[in-house]
Amino acid sequence: MNQIIDISPSNSGAGKPVKVIAITGGKGGVGKTNVSVNLGMALSQQGYKVMLLDADLGLANVDVLLGLSTRKNLSHVLSGECELRDIVLEAPHGLQIVPASSGTKNMAELSVMEHAGIIQAFSEIGKNLDFLIVDTAAGITDMVVSFTRASQDVIAVVCDEPTSITDAYALMKVLNRDHNIVRFHVLANMVHTSQEGRELFAKLNGVCNRFLDVTLDYLGSIPFDENVRKSVKKQKALVDAFPRSPASIAIKSLAKKVQNWPMPRDASGHIEFFMERLVSKAM
Repeated sequence: MNQIIDISPSNSGAGKPVKVIAITGGKGGVGKTNVSVNLGMALSQQGYKVMLLDADLGLANVDVLLGLSTRKNLSHVLSGECELRDIVLEAPHGLQIVPASSGTKNMAELSVMEHAGIIQAFSEIGKNLDFLIVDTAAGITDMVVSFTRASQDVIAVVCDEPTSITDAYALMKVLNRDHNIVRFHVLANMVHTSQEGRELFAKLNGVCNRFLDVTLDYLGSIPFDENVRKSVKKQKALVDAFPRSPASIAIKSLAKKVQNWPMPRDASGHIEFFMERLVSKAM
């Protein structure tokens, strides 16, 4: 039985900024959720307080990947049955999981205002958090846009498929032109060589330079690794199940890069996770 953990506000950490990172990419099947789970676990292993939000509200699977049993999820929060703090689960190394529902059509069709309500609800919890990782759904829906633009950093995961580059570009186009997001981090996943990863980035960067006003930052690549599939079968994070595997080593390297990203300085002017902490810090 999984424990519901206590995330009551702590005076010692009240008000500190939280680094919020959206893991997205447009296309399904590029490994966004595996990256999210393992990045969160790697950061937790290194002593950070990390929460992972499963933001694929209608087809959630973070709990399945980690073998967690969920009694309640975000659908119960929205229905008023419980508060957000009541559904948070603890994974290994203290990683906190906010589960969503799977196979619930109305959760996939929430309004932008309902998305904003979920985002604002995070202000009531996690006063001691260092990182919030947001695992978005596939596509360019209102749900994906809402959670991505509410984050301070966006990691676009791409793989060696033409549709992956096309969909990642389409997502960046929407976020840039409609929501003024001008910086994206790019992670090449499931590559067979590091050169393949650099070539993927070069393709995406070339198109963006021609048509968009954005800056892309290449985070590197995660190699194709059969141990990823084995860890999924074990319902364990790769960095736990196979810590010395090539993909685990790459994820841990990614976690070290993320640690060095600057904290947000002020609010951006639209709905953000933990926005009141940014506003109070700027005053």
